[in-house]
Amino acid sequence: MEISVDPGSRAAEIYKSNRALERYYCNFGLNPAYQEQLKEAGLTISGTDPAGEARIMELPAHPFFFGTLFVPQANSSRNNPHPIVVEFLRAAGQSSKLQEFGTKSLEENHLSIGSNQISFVGHKG
Repeated sequence: MEISVDPGSRAAEIYKSNRALERYYCNFGLNPAYQEQLKEAGLTISGTDPAGEARIMELPAHPFFFGTLFVPQANSSRNNPHPIVVEFLRAAGQSSKLQEFGTKSLEENHLSIGSNQISFVGHKG
């Protein structure tokens, strides 16, 4: 399925494009009756399918609140990770909660996925 991605959105940054091709396996979607209410609460619909239905949503004020109505990990492998998966891991590595709980006694961890190198910098002591 072709997805139109809003220019300037986090999705556009992740895909490095205003267009994405994704597989969609189910009949679920965002109920249009709630779409305006969600927008008023700060949720941005940043990707739509050819029928104009929401496929990517994000909360711009959050470090990584990013939802899809497709399964990015289905198109991901260790040697060719999906860009959303890579960005999620990068955001998690920058999270103060992860640094506080997950890497407290380590100076630095590295995670390599394909050609992407992600560093998780922790606190000593």
